[in-house]
Parts: sequence; C-alpha cells; structure tokens
Amino acid sequence: MANFDFPLEKLQTYKPPSNEPADFDQFWQGTLAGAREHPLDAKFVPVDYGLSTVETYDVTFAGYDGQPIKGWFLVPRHRQGPLPCVVDYIGYGGGRMFPTSWLIWSGAGFAHLVMDTRGQGSAGGPGDTPDNHPHGANPHYPGFMTLGVLSPETYYYRRVFTDAVRAIETARSHEAVDASRIAVSGGSQGGGITLAAAGLDPTVVVAMPDVPFLCHYRRATEIVDTMPYREIAHYCKVHRDHEEQVFKTLAYFDGVNFAPRARAKALFSVGLMDTTCPPSTVYAAYNNYGGPKEIKVWPYNAHEGGESFQIVEKVKFLTAIWR
Repeated sequence: MANFDFPLEKLQTYKPPSNEPADFDQFWQGTLAGAREHPLDAKFVPVDYGLSTVETYDVTFAGYDGQPIKGWFLVPRHRQGPLPCVVDYIGYGGGRMFPTSWLIWSGAGFAHLVMDTRGQGSAGGPGDTPDNHPHGANPHYPGFMTLGVLSPETYYYRRVFTDAVRAIETARSHEAVDASRIAVSGGSQGGGITLAAAGLDPTVVVAMPDVPFLCHYRRATEIVDTMPYREIAHYCKVHRDHEEQVFKTLAYFDGVNFAPRARAKALFSVGLMDTTCPPSTVYAAYNNYGGPKEIKVWPYNAHEGGESFQIVEKVKFLTAIWR
C-alpha cells in the first residue's frame, strides 16, 4: 500500500472551505437543552468480573430524549480522593463488550467510563443499548451513516453525540471522579465522537481522538470506496435527488465544524495509509482545532494507526498532564 492522499507537507496546512451551517450552535444548544429536560438518572450497579484491583460498575444513564444508555465504569479499588476520568467512545459497529476489555485507564490510575453506542454492538464486540428513535427515518443504506440523513433533526448521530455529552455528565456525577478533570477518548468512530464531545462540552480538559472518523464527509466519499463512508456514497448513488440535502445534514455532524469550538488539550493520531479515514479528513479537523494540540503520525499504517504504540503515547500524554 502506498500513500494515496496529499503529501504530508500539504496535509499539515490543509484547511478546506467551511461548510458550517449558520445555525450550527443554535441547533446543538437546543438539542442538548432538550436532553437535559430529562433527569440524568445515572445508575452505577456494582458487578463482579473477578478483577481484584478494579471496582467495576454497570452504568445506565439518560441520553438523547431521556432514552437509557448503557456503559461501564471502572475505578482503581485503592485510591485516595477523587480521580481524573477518561470517558471512552467506541469504534463503528462495536459495543461495550465486558469490563475485562477496558483495563488500561484504571490500570494507569484513572477513573474510566465507557459509553455503549446506541444501536451498535453487533458488528464488533457485543453491545446492550438499542436505538429508540421515535421520529422515524428515511429508507437508508444498511448501517448507520444514512439513518435519518434527510434532516439534522432525525439523523442518527444527533442522538449519539447527545449521548456522548450526557456520558460526560454521568462521569462527573460519581463521587470517585474529580469533575474538573475529564478527558474524552476514542478511535475511528470513537475519535469522531470525541471531537464532537470536546466541541460541545467546553469544560472537557483533554481530548484524544485516534484516526477520527466522521470528519470532512464530502472529501472522504470522493477519494475512498471503503466502509463506512461507502454507505453515504451508495445512498447518493441510488437517491441522486437527495445528494445536496445529505451533505447539508452531515455538516451539522462534521468533526471539522466541532474542532474550532474545542479548547481541551488534544492528542490526535493519523495513519498516512489509512483508506478508511483518509489523512486529509483527519488533518482537516486537526488544523481547525481550537485548543492546544499535537498529532502522532504513523507513516506506514492504515486505519489501525498506532494501536498499542498509540496507547502508550496516550498514557504518557495524560499522565504528564495530571501527575
């Protein structure tokens, strides 16, 4: 596999023209206000998965429209006082799996909340949260990328991004968490959700989006034919008369538009051979990011990015900030 996107020198300065809707902030302020009309109703139920050094909790909280969202909460059993917390978002198709899959951050001495992604968890690890969308949706290509895409009000990721902010509020509500020290993190879809959460919650202190998905949709669909962006392209191929509206809707959910609103200290990652989330789409968000930032470049890697090498970088990054 060879580099197929812009050369690194161009990526480092690449800023596409803005497609931000005029009512972007109004839309999201109204969406979050509507969610907050419902009590958060965060529940942390202790569960035993045989982990002697980590306390584990089955989490439920009220997300978009008050709908119940599942998650896990892990915290070191032996601690002194409230801890910083990492809120984690999952890659496309994956679910929350089991607490035994999420031991990095509690092992490093942090609290850790993992948000299950509504409707997903059957293509990767198992999930437990249905997507109860009462407003209905247009016919869509199998998957989630075009579910409700003819309107920002009905689009699938309106619900997911709202859940993501409510997950942060849930983490803050636990007595073991220092509410002033929240980080958000995730890879691929989780990286895109991380950017949205950091842009929507200005009190987030650290953001760590790895090879982020859900950025610069138009370019992604024009230069790669890989899933999940292919879902959008295939929908537009069939519904030729809906193309303009599709991209109008997606502009409300573009990481490039959330990035300037974020102020958290950020560590991005990118694989220069990534044909799932092309480097130019990652850099489009990175170069527009509003807070202090750095990016780890993996020149010979595709969508796997740095994998365990990147995890080491993230642990060092967060530990340097909070220790």
